[in-house]
Amino acid sequence: MTINIDDIATRVIRARETRTPVDVLIGSGEEGDTRRDAFRVGEEVVRRQVANGDRIAGFKLGNIAKAMQDKFGVDEPDYGYLLASQFYPEGLKIPAGEFIAPFVELEPGFVLKKDLGGPTVTAADVIAATDFVVPAIEIIDSRITNWEIGILDTIADGGSVGGVIIAAQPRQLSELNLADTEGEIRYDGKVVASGNTSAVYGNPVSAIAWLCRRVAEFGVKLRAGDFILPGSCLAAEKLEPGTKVTGSFAGWGEINFEYGAAN
Repeated sequence: MTINIDDIATRVIRARETRTPVDVLIGSGEEGDTRRDAFRVGEEVVRRQVANGDRIAGFKLGNIAKAMQDKFGVDEPDYGYLLASQFYPEGLKIPAGEFIAPFVELEPGFVLKKDLGGPTVTAADVIAATDFVVPAIEIIDSRITNWEIGILDTIADGGSVGGVIIAAQPRQLSELNLADTEGEIRYDGKVVASGNTSAVYGNPVSAIAWLCRRVAEFGVKLRAGDFILPGSCLAAEKLEPGTKVTGSFAGWGEINFEYGAAN
């Protein structure tokens, strides 16, 4: 392994705190570098932030839809922890200076009522473990200049998570058809991206089962009360300062926030 976990974690945290990206994090890696090594970087970042008073609030899966893989040139999913400090209130303004080069995604957010994990998790297990789902917008943001990322980079960077906004419109899974729900993102009322939850691994429920099986390799399980993002149903759209952002799911609800003007 050539990945220096402590050094790379320090660079990730510094980039987040200063909103200044780094030119190279891991890059293509060297022989022997693995996704497990990159994930340990992300875990070290989280460990330090929790030690400083933050809290693990859940987990995310990203780049599972082909539209997202095409957008950022990463041909497999990424994943990482969600921290309480990354959640923003819906309907309010988020300052433009909070991020480096943000994009927005739309996805259903799952809240678990019991632990979920292991190498044999199925969609049925996910259904049994889900308390409710809510509409969610994820702001993704890379700590690497111009989003020049490989899979090891984005895993080390926590799945390129920036922020999460959730709507207070919970539904039971039985009230929705997440295998076929249309969604869209609007900027100042104009549609800028659209998609369907079927793009999330056929059904976001199946995507979460995939996530559980993958991170089981790293000894990770999802916990009761965790908030889980399964991936976007549409291609991420670049976030523009001075914009009112609205995400909506047909027959379910919508969520919005205002992205502040640039200083």
